[in-house]
Amino acid sequence: MNIDKNHVVSVHYTLHSVEANGEKTFIEQTNPEQPLVFLYGVGMMLPKFEQEIAGLTSGDKKSFSVHPQEGYGERFENATTQLPVEMFEQSGMPPVGAMLPLQDQDGNMVNATVLEVNPELVTVDLNHPMAGKTLAFDIEVVATRPATEEELSHGHAHGADGHLGH
Repeated sequence: MNIDKNHVVSVHYTLHSVEANGEKTFIEQTNPEQPLVFLYGVGMMLPKFEQEIAGLTSGDKKSFSVHPQEGYGERFENATTQLPVEMFEQSGMPPVGAMLPLQDQDGNMVNATVLEVNPELVTVDLNHPMAGKTLAFDIEVVATRPATEEELSHGHAHGADGHLGH
C-alpha cells in the first residue's frame, strides 16, 4: 500500500544537519523498536518531508534534504527576548540550554531556548532550534495503512496498528 493522504505512516529515520561545507552533524534517529508514527497529509510533518515520501510503500528507503526555506525558516539573530525572573518563582530558574514553552500575543505556542540567566532577567532565543539548518533525512518506510475514522476525527495516529488510543 502506498503512502497517501489520511494514512498512518511508520518510518525509521536518521536526521543530520548539513553545514555549508557539506559536513554533516548527527541530530537524532528513531530506535529500532519505535518508529516515528504519524498521520500523513494533515499538517503534522513538514510539507517537504511529506512531499518526499508520497507514494512510497513499506520497505522503501529514501534520502533527501530539507532546506531552511522548506523547513523551519531562516535564523534571525535578533529573535531574542528577555523575561523577568519573577516568571520563574513557581517553577524555578531554568538552566542555560533549556527549552521553555511560551505563548505569543496571538496565543501561538513558541518554544524558546534559554541563552543566559542572571539575577534580573532570563534571555531566550525565539528561533526554532532547527531554523537556518539544512536537514538531511535517511528514511525507511516501515508501514502504511488507512487511518481509522477515530484517528481522523482526533487528527493524529493511534499507533502503528491503530490500537494505542487514548
